[in-house]
Amino acid sequence: MIDEQDFRRYADEAMSALHRRLTAASDKHDFEADFNAGTLAIEFEEPPAKFVISPNTPVRQLWVSAQSKSFKLDWIESRQAFVLPGKDKTLDELIREAISDQLGEEVTL
Repeated sequence: MIDEQDFRRYADEAMSALHRRLTAASDKHDFEADFNAGTLAIEFEEPPAKFVISPNTPVRQLWVSAQSKSFKLDWIESRQAFVLPGKDKTLDELIREAISDQLGEEVTL
């Protein structure tokens, strides 16, 4: 398990980078992204929904709540990314797919 300081740095970097890509994509698609107090929220008007991404420091995971599901991603050093165990999807891939499913159109981040 990575130490707390490294986890916080990796989580903040991953979520900040994702927020930048989400902000750019929201210009073309119908959703809003807000990164506040360490939590990233993605909100949709039609159909209404809210996805939340937050760090869980004690277990060193990023937790994602999207489409009535919960996902727990681990830091994988060899990939330099947070990855969903068993599915081998990075945070960016998971969020891109969830947003595309929510909107019913392909979204690129």
